[in-house]
Amino acid sequence: MLPEHRRAEGISYWGLSSVGAIAVAPPLAFWIMQHGGWRWICLSCCMLNFLMGAIAWFLDRDGPTAHHPLAYSATHLASSPTHSPASSPTDHARGSLVEWRVLVLSITLFLYSFGYGAITSFSAMYADASGVSPRSLYLTCLAIVILLTRPLSGKLADRVGYRRVFMPCLVLIAVGLALLAAGSTRISFVASAALFGVGLGTAYPVFVAYVMRDVSATRRGAAFGAILAAFDTGIGTGSTTVGWLIQRFGFPTAFGVAAALSAISLPYFVVADRRLR
Repeated sequence: MLPEHRRAEGISYWGLSSVGAIAVAPPLAFWIMQHGGWRWICLSCCMLNFLMGAIAWFLDRDGPTAHHPLAYSATHLASSPTHSPASSPTDHARGSLVEWRVLVLSITLFLYSFGYGAITSFSAMYADASGVSPRSLYLTCLAIVILLTRPLSGKLADRVGYRRVFMPCLVLIAVGLALLAAGSTRISFVASAALFGVGLGTAYPVFVAYVMRDVSATRRGAAFGAILAAFDTGIGTGSTTVGWLIQRFGFPTAFGVAAALSAISLPYFVVADRRLR
């Protein structure tokens, strides 16, 4: 459905739905918790999942309509964001359920989404422990920043190149997490949310667009699945691991670990991308 020269922009719009949920969920969840407790929170989530399943059931069932074999190639490093080679097929893994090369490169997402999982699970508790109010301040600011910047950054990446936009975003994510670990004031929360929001909101759609241009139409489902697996695993691992770190060492140390992992994502991406091409 998305034209290649506007892929990052289109994925950016698609991702705004989850960001909107992040903005609405914290205050709504706190209200449900105060008036109904955990039972009603669980029931609400269950009903929402049934609703999503019903929507998915009625979606059109269609597969790829064209077969354009695209390949990882060294010539792509300096090419324009919309250029795709006409040869070098990548259908060697046609029968595989996993697009392994994409999964290896997507470990970059795991490294920075670890911190995202920590933020979604514990930023409200961190604010409460630090005396920052409202408790949903961080997530609300994060959602607002992403909603404002993601559509624009997607257009920018389509024009100037995905790598040129993606790599600075990894730096912003690491700095945002480090700022959250270093300070526990309202100003540091807002500044961290702004930096982290710009980086996170831009990085995901740009990364997907960058990877998908090198994947044949018949392998895009497997490739996107690999990307989601890395991203969601990072979120889940961040939530559980940071919870343990907070209990043992406190909030600053826990978010410092998340910042350190996200700082590794940039050199990892550069090395992995170079070796896979």
